[in-house]
Amino acid sequence: MNKLKNLILFLFASFGMILVLSACSNQNSSSNNDNYSSRSTSTTRTKKDGASLIVYFSMSGTTEEAAKQIQKDTGAKIFRITAKRAYSNDYDGYAKRGDYERRHNVHPAIKNRIPDWEKYKTVYVGFPTWWQHPPMIIHTLFDDYSFKGKTIVPFTTSMSTPMSSSMPYIRRMASKDRARVLNGFRYTGNKTALANWIKGLKLTDNK
Repeated sequence: MNKLKNLILFLFASFGMILVLSACSNQNSSSNNDNYSSRSTSTTRTKKDGASLIVYFSMSGTTEEAAKQIQKDTGAKIFRITAKRAYSNDYDGYAKRGDYERRHNVHPAIKNRIPDWEKYKTVYVGFPTWWQHPPMIIHTLFDDYSFKGKTIVPFTTSMSTPMSSSMPYIRRMASKDRARVLNGFRYTGNKTALANWIKGLKLTDNK
């Protein structure tokens, strides 16, 4: 009787040990998979984000909308430039100043510095079109930073002026650094058209 009782206890103990070992094994396997997924996602994002930067200037918010959509479609880093001496918030105020800067070739100082500029290979440059021309603060951007070895991808927002009006200015500004300039895009609120343009660029981080 005692032998049978001991045998039963032994079998229960053995079964319990098997369950514990099985649970530990599954827990370790799950933990390893979670860590691998996290490392994999982080590596992918770093590689993707590290290649491109979106730099934009926006007053009404339309160019900012385009910039954020490009960030969503590409995963690129994003940076908004602002003037050291702030523009007026009302349209008449900043339009008057913008026109004065254009007519007198004034390059307004940029308030904020772009971190890690050297590491970016592709730079999306966004701006509203003012008088068939990029705002003069975009000229300042090219004054302050070297685009040597970079690919410039311009995009603009305008009610009617096509991107082609601004392209000669962008190419001229980029020529001092012999930077590569791709054909730009005028954003009119059509996110599908914007996404198709990005795909058509065939850049590494858009694949």
